[in-house]
Amino acid sequence: MSYSSLSKPSQPERILVVDDVPDNCLLIQSILVDRDREKRYKITLAHSGAEALAQVETSAPDLVLLDILMPQMDGFEVTRRIRENSQLPFIPILLITASDRPSVSRGLDLGADDFIRKPIEIDELQARVRSLLRLKHSVEERDHIARQREDFVSRLTHDMRTPLVAADRLLKLLQKGTFGEVPPEMERVLMPMINSNTTLLKMVNQLLDVYRYEAGRKPLVLCSINLRATLEEIAQEISQLALEKGLDLRLKLGQEETLEQVTVLGDRSELRRVFANLIDNGIKFTDNGFVEVRLQATEGWVKVEIQDTGPGISPQDKAVLFERFRTGNHTRAGSGLGLYLSRQIVESHKGTLDLQSEVGIGSTFIVLLPTGK
Repeated sequence: MSYSSLSKPSQPERILVVDDVPDNCLLIQSILVDRDREKRYKITLAHSGAEALAQVETSAPDLVLLDILMPQMDGFEVTRRIRENSQLPFIPILLITASDRPSVSRGLDLGADDFIRKPIEIDELQARVRSLLRLKHSVEERDHIARQREDFVSRLTHDMRTPLVAADRLLKLLQKGTFGEVPPEMERVLMPMINSNTTLLKMVNQLLDVYRYEAGRKPLVLCSINLRATLEEIAQEISQLALEKGLDLRLKLGQEETLEQVTVLGDRSELRRVFANLIDNGIKFTDNGFVEVRLQATEGWVKVEIQDTGPGISPQDKAVLFERFRTGNHTRAGSGLGLYLSRQIVESHKGTLDLQSEVGIGSTFIVLLPTGK
């Protein structure tokens, strides 16, 4: 689909007119159809909020003209329900209100895009309808461009991964002497080549996972996870990094008898990735002191805190730290995807990932996950 086809639809634009007074619906229909024929609008009518919602969910229109004052379900409630339905595309909503009514700010706050007062002026109605339909086309074009960009990056990342995996295997076979003895001068450059390729492969894998999560295409293999045992495993695997820097890696994971209270339902490998990344970051950015991992269970929730005594994060960096490709103002930054991906993983488990930090004191990353069996 070309951009021009998005801005100039070949099919009639569908407008849903909602009013509990049939004569009002017919009046608006006559204004839009009889007096603006070149626009080729297709008008459908609904005489209650419930009927309007049923039509919207069955076949989403391009625009909704919605009376505010209706019995049983008013225009405010219809607006709220349309905006809360994540399965619907963007549908502009034009509220219609009596001329003696106060401000419709409540409707605008609920997600309506514009309003018009009764008695309706013909030229004003036509202009507002044209304006909101232009808004819809602009949103559709923006979303189309965004989908094309994301699809391109996803495909490119996937295609890049194949040769990087092959190079990784060949370099490691070469290092092991599979193809013959490696000369000393080659050994000196082989390890940097392996490390560089591994780093690039990790970045490509991260980027691919980012787009999978954003597109809702990342499958999760859910099982019951004992977070205490998982955190102990990660700490054991990563403890050597702390020792090499002279840091104290502390674990405060509660009492043994609380094991059942810290069980969550989740994807083991994905949650391990989150906690390994947060603990590794704590060690990486801390030069003196400690990194402490704490585990607490409360009713319905499990909280994991990773505290470090590093340089801390400024309010400016904190505001953008969980965005894509934001690395902060330090010299040991990575790809800028780790924290963004970690938050995506945690939120896919219906949890939260937040940060408390003070410059010169340190940082504490806080993960909240719902308990489950």
